[in-house]
Amino acid sequence: MAKPPAKNQPIDGVTRAAILLMSLGEAEAAQVLKHMGAKDVQKLGMAMAGLSGVSREQADDVMDEFVAEIDQQTSLGVGADDYVRKVLIQALGQDKAGGIIDRILLGRNSKGLEALKWMDSRAVAELVRNEHPQIVAIVLAYLESDQSSEVLALLPERIRPDVLMRIATLEGIQPNALQELDEIMEKQFAGANNVKSSTVGGVKCAANILNLMDTSLETQILGRIGQADKDLSQKIQDLMFVFDDLVEVDDRGMQALLREIPQEKLGLALKGADPTVKEKIFKNMSQRAAEMLKEDMEARGPVKVSDVEAAQKEILSVARRLADAGTIVLGGKGEQLV
Repeated sequence: MAKPPAKNQPIDGVTRAAILLMSLGEAEAAQVLKHMGAKDVQKLGMAMAGLSGVSREQADDVMDEFVAEIDQQTSLGVGADDYVRKVLIQALGQDKAGGIIDRILLGRNSKGLEALKWMDSRAVAELVRNEHPQIVAIVLAYLESDQSSEVLALLPERIRPDVLMRIATLEGIQPNALQELDEIMEKQFAGANNVKSSTVGGVKCAANILNLMDTSLETQILGRIGQADKDLSQKIQDLMFVFDDLVEVDDRGMQALLREIPQEKLGLALKGADPTVKEKIFKNMSQRAAEMLKEDMEARGPVKVSDVEAAQKEILSVARRLADAGTIVLGGKGEQLV
């Protein structure tokens, strides 16, 4: 368990949030978590699971920062692991919560493949850069798409297309083979962990990873894959969701998405958007908000293409988070991303 924060030592943001949620009832905490992305849920879950010895004085200090008053009942006295399980299941449902629960409660001491999920992307890249491309492909398919995209971008340019093609053509791994790979990773930083999943890879996995990479790298890798396997390249593209595909989101979903996007970020992203996407977005804003956004875009002047693409990627990331939560449905080239 994590050490309790020292009395006079400043408490970091994640720990403060964890103390706040642990002080709420399970239902209330679950409602908060419903509005957060998977990565944030993992960070908060780990922080909650690691809380130990938090004093009433420290909890009250945290409460004062967030609310004017709070009920005296808290959940800090219950078993942390049970609390985390119940809250995550209420927030995400049994199916979605299962994997995250394992990563939170088991990930604290995990080694092997599972431990890679908790490592910095640069460290993972250094760890696998000299492995065979098939090994690298299995590792990246096992990780979350956003982490995999970061790792892939840090690998040598010459192996990126090969690795992504191998991910796209993976049809699952035998549990014993995955366990073997887990042991290989384990030898690099000691320890062991049981591998539960053997369903990794596939075209959808490759599309999700590529979708989160910088546009220049995305185009480069897809081009190289197209030279080697045109059909596979097309299958990957068909499952990718790009900014212009937002036009396929229904009005209610678009309104939910717009509530999550700062106007400054939206204005930057729209500088390079298709007119139909702009029209769709303006249509789902109040007249005054749409006029203000248009004025901001005109006043902004010329912007770098890379800045526009980065803003669009951020908005797509929010869209995928909302789709994962069931708030919106992503249409466009492929099916709903999960």
